[in-house]
Amino acid sequence: MEKMRNLSLKKTILLYLALGLAAGFLLSSIIVYTASRIQTSVWEKYTDMDKYITADQQSGGEYLVEVPRPALQEMSAMDRHISETCDFLETYAVLILSMIASMAAVGLFYRNKLKPPIEELHRASQMIAQNDLDFQISYENRDELGQLCLEFDRMRAQLAENNTSLWRMVENEKALRAAIAHDIRMPLSVLRGYQEMLLEFVPTGILDREKITEILQEGMGQIDRLNRFIETMRGMNSLEQRELTNTLIKPDELRGEIEKTAKTVCRESEKNMQIKVWNWEPDGGKFLGDRELILEVADNLIQNAVRYASYAVNIRISCAKNQLILEVTDDGEGFSQDTDTVTRAFYRGDSRDSLQHFGMGMYISRIYCERHGGRLITENTSQGGARVKAIFSGRT
Repeated sequence: MEKMRNLSLKKTILLYLALGLAAGFLLSSIIVYTASRIQTSVWEKYTDMDKYITADQQSGGEYLVEVPRPALQEMSAMDRHISETCDFLETYAVLILSMIASMAAVGLFYRNKLKPPIEELHRASQMIAQNDLDFQISYENRDELGQLCLEFDRMRAQLAENNTSLWRMVENEKALRAAIAHDIRMPLSVLRGYQEMLLEFVPTGILDREKITEILQEGMGQIDRLNRFIETMRGMNSLEQRELTNTLIKPDELRGEIEKTAKTVCRESEKNMQIKVWNWEPDGGKFLGDRELILEVADNLIQNAVRYASYAVNIRISCAKNQLILEVTDDGEGFSQDTDTVTRAFYRGDSRDSLQHFGMGMYISRIYCERHGGRLITENTSQGGARVKAIFSGRT
């Protein structure tokens, strides 16, 4: 049965026709023989059987003595009808039954070999037309139509993969645009803070020339940082494509750069901020990493902490065993979801500020930590606030 199911269409239809014709010939032979016997029994009613027996005995078995056909007018209406029917069956039974057997063979061939794959392909084409690719063609015969179904299913799988890739590309493009807009906001906020400080204190003469020069230099640093960020993002299709630039990172310099940004943000939000280097023992006395990427993660975590903090934000930096850990803690309500949830793109923990930020900070931070060989960990403190640890592995 298994071999028959996997025969080619040509061999299968020949087999069906051969079996059908054989069955037709066998049945027609039985019908012809039966009709002949019935017809003979009818004729015997109108034959002198004594003469028939005598003639048969005289032939000595050398000749076939047949019962003579009586004239139609000698037979009754019923016997005449039976005799003519038997004549018809003897003449046309083989032809009629051969045609019926052939049609039955073709019908069985269509039902067993053609109909199942055709219906399966029709169903599959309708689902593809409805943009539903979450199905599988279940025709398992290894004939020509089985190969066609297999190729059709491969085409469906390729379409599903292409759709997934296209959707992922669209999502990456969307996330990248949001990430660029999100990460540009922090330097712009710092620049705005510097400008507001200049506008407020320069007319009053409180700031001396040295302080003004320092503020302007800090502003130029933020502008340079924006330029570097834009150049880095140019031509990228996703955050995962960002190339890392390794530089020697010193604790005091990193602390100073993070502190400048944090002070500006906390001053605008009237939150208290404390930052310190807790431990710094990198392998070989140095830590190689992408300074801009680490600062962007720090900016995102500080912005997020300030947004949800009640009064204070604490920042700790440590480095040991060639891992730099940036820990940002706030005294807010803490996280209500796990790390996988809060680090999704466009996730917003509070619907009240959904119009004020993109919900990208934690997502960007997680991607950048992973690009730097580390990870992002979120947890709640014993006092109920939120703590985020950004871990970066040193580069070689």
